[in-house]
Amino acid sequence: MKLKRQWIVGIIPLLMVITANQSVFAAPVTLSLDDSISMALKNNYDIRYAKSAREKSYWALEEAKKNKKVSIDYTHTDERYNTPPSSSGYPYYTYTTNFDHQITLSLPIYSGGKLEGKIDQAKLDLTVANLDIDKAKQQLKLDVVNDYLTVLEYRNEVQVDQETVNNYVDHLNLVKAKYDIGLVAKTDVLSSQVDLAKAQDTLIKAQNNYNNAIATLNNAIGLSHSTELELKDDFKYEKYSLALEECIQYAKVHRPEIAQYEAKVASAHYDVKVAKSGYLPTVDFTAQEDWNDSHIPGLDNNNWMVKLTTSFNVFDSGLTKAKVKQAQHSVDMVGDQAEEERDSILLDVRQYYLSMYEAEKRIDTNKVSVNQAQESLMIQQARYDVGIGTNLDLLDAVLSLDSAKKDYIQALYDYNTNKAKLEKAMGLPVK
Repeated sequence: MKLKRQWIVGIIPLLMVITANQSVFAAPVTLSLDDSISMALKNNYDIRYAKSAREKSYWALEEAKKNKKVSIDYTHTDERYNTPPSSSGYPYYTYTTNFDHQITLSLPIYSGGKLEGKIDQAKLDLTVANLDIDKAKQQLKLDVVNDYLTVLEYRNEVQVDQETVNNYVDHLNLVKAKYDIGLVAKTDVLSSQVDLAKAQDTLIKAQNNYNNAIATLNNAIGLSHSTELELKDDFKYEKYSLALEECIQYAKVHRPEIAQYEAKVASAHYDVKVAKSGYLPTVDFTAQEDWNDSHIPGLDNNNWMVKLTTSFNVFDSGLTKAKVKQAQHSVDMVGDQAEEERDSILLDVRQYYLSMYEAEKRIDTNKVSVNQAQESLMIQQARYDVGIGTNLDLLDAVLSLDSAKKDYIQALYDYNTNKAKLEKAMGLPVK
């Protein structure tokens, strides 16, 4: 019994440690770039917000439509009041009880274009809201692509930095062996140790950058920040098939912001129409049925009324004119904003395309540099082994290879990120 108790006491802390650290034993989540985008689209709050805003705009349109249709109101009144002696002609108070039922039908016949303008504006607002969803998806895709590529960049940099550290370690071991038999000076050992320490410091920073990039990507796709990821994709180069002018023309047609500003300009013109309705008459139709009686349920007496009301503002001290002028200036303001946004978008397309093309050219040159740096390192290692090369030349060759590999990684990163920015600038749809 005592042994059993000791076993239980011993196993409980072990179970607590395992439970507290169960994330350590969890298998990493394997993700492709497409997987990451799909997860982000499901979990992103900005898209949820945009969809809710779209629903709000839909019901605002329904409200605007209803304002032009028939409205039926029912009113029930239970009333009891007294009349003073001086008013009734009697030397005492008189009391009156009344139960009333009233149904009123109203229909706006003509509003001077105000109600119609409000409906058209609500339709445009719904169009803008739908485009907001497209904008949110495109921005989210760009963010996720950038985060994914950043993880790849730092992952590859960690690999390069680790290879550099390994090269410095191998070289330091060689230098120490030569020093021990008196073939090299102490300064060779010291300089090799210094370069190794610098390379280790760079590796530590790269590993930290990689961990932070993983957390950022997890945040974008809706996973816990500490989730371990295994990315299936790597940097790739695929030549872009469209020419610059084709990209610009595509953006003019498909970029959501351009379409949104076109809708906003149209909406501003409807504001002018709504404001000018103040110059025009309004015509309303009303039909009313009323039942009343002094006893419940109050249905004995009945009367009805049909009314057509025409209203026209003869003089408003210039109020309508002021509203019209404001609306006309709003048209000019929105139009200027639309042109500015259009120019900015097309400039983005041009800049991202040219930056992508520039990175494309660097990919080839840096690939050649990597091959040359690798060959140079092999030569310097051979020269140093036989005693005709210097320690400094070999250390420089290691550093040159490290730099060439990172330049190649940077060129691939720049090409792919500028390609993603270009597609976002063009308004490429997200499926």
